[in-house]
Amino acid sequence: MDLMKMIAALKGHPESRKMGMIASHLGLVRASSRDGRAVTAIEVAYDHERLKAIAEEMRRLPGVIEILVETREGRLEIGDEIMAVAVGGDIRENVFDALVKTVNRIKAEASRKKEFFG
Repeated sequence: MDLMKMIAALKGHPESRKMGMIASHLGLVRASSRDGRAVTAIEVAYDHERLKAIAEEMRRLPGVIEILVETREGRLEIGDEIMAVAVGGDIRENVFDALVKTVNRIKAEASRKKEFFG
């Protein structure tokens, strides 16, 4: 996962002149679960067809020019990168909205995660 390459790809998009903002998300494996238990690792899998469909739907939001998503699957350790999302669009309100909605939908609809506790 390389956010700088994702950003460069957005800047090279044919409609990049319409972009006033790029926002990104980089998810990492953290050492605790949401309920505070110590996590030693996680296992992640994605429904790639659903992920692709979500990105396509989110590209139709107002002001969005492009959305790029990269994921890692399998067993991941503390500090490993899980998912990167980069959104290019016209103004911050539209770009932030699309970023948050995209990340939330991928996590809710297109990913499965199992935590390992130590």
